[in-house]
Amino acid sequence: MNVIIRRGTADDSGTIAELHALSWRTAYTGIVPEQALGDGMAAERAELWALRLAADYGEPANTPELLIAEQAGGTVGFAYVVPQPDGRVLLENLHVRPGRTGGGIGRALFDAVRDHVATCHPGADLYLEVLRDNTRAVAFYEREGGRRTAEQEGIFPGGYALPEYEYTWSFAGVRGGSPT
Repeated sequence: MNVIIRRGTADDSGTIAELHALSWRTAYTGIVPEQALGDGMAAERAELWALRLAADYGEPANTPELLIAEQAGGTVGFAYVVPQPDGRVLLENLHVRPGRTGGGIGRALFDAVRDHVATCHPGADLYLEVLRDNTRAVAFYEREGGRRTAEQEGIFPGGYALPEYEYTWSFAGVRGGSPT
C-alpha cells in the first residue's frame, strides 16, 4: 500500500480543495441535492481551504490539523481535525480520492487522526458527523469502533438540512496510542 501520511500546509490548499470537491461530487450524488454539488462548489472549497490553512489559531491546542495521505508523490486523501471549545476534537473531513477507496488509505488516515488526538489532546473524545445515507462511510466508522452518540440534521451549502449521525471515540485515560 505504501501510504505516507504527512502534515498539511497552506501550500496544499489548492490540491485539498480539488480533492474535497471531487469527493463530495462522488460520495454525495443522490444524497445531497444536486444544487449543493454544482459549479460554485469548487470555488467555495478553494476559498474555504485557503482561509483555513492560512489562519492563525493561536495556541497549538486550538489549532486544527490537516493530515495528507500520499502515494507515489500524489495526494490520495486527507483528514482535517478541529479542537472544539467543549474539549472534544471534531474530525471534520476524511476523504479518499474517488477510485482509490477500499485500499486502506482511509484506515491509514483514521489511524493517524486517532494517534494525533491521543497525543496532542490527551483525554479528549474524537467525534464526527456523517450523513445517514452515506452508507459506505457509516459502515467504515462503525468498523473502526465508533459509537453512535447522536442523530441530528446537518446543514449543507444552500441551506439543505439532511439527516446525519454523530459517532464518538473515547480517549479517556489514553496517552499516546489508540483509544480504549
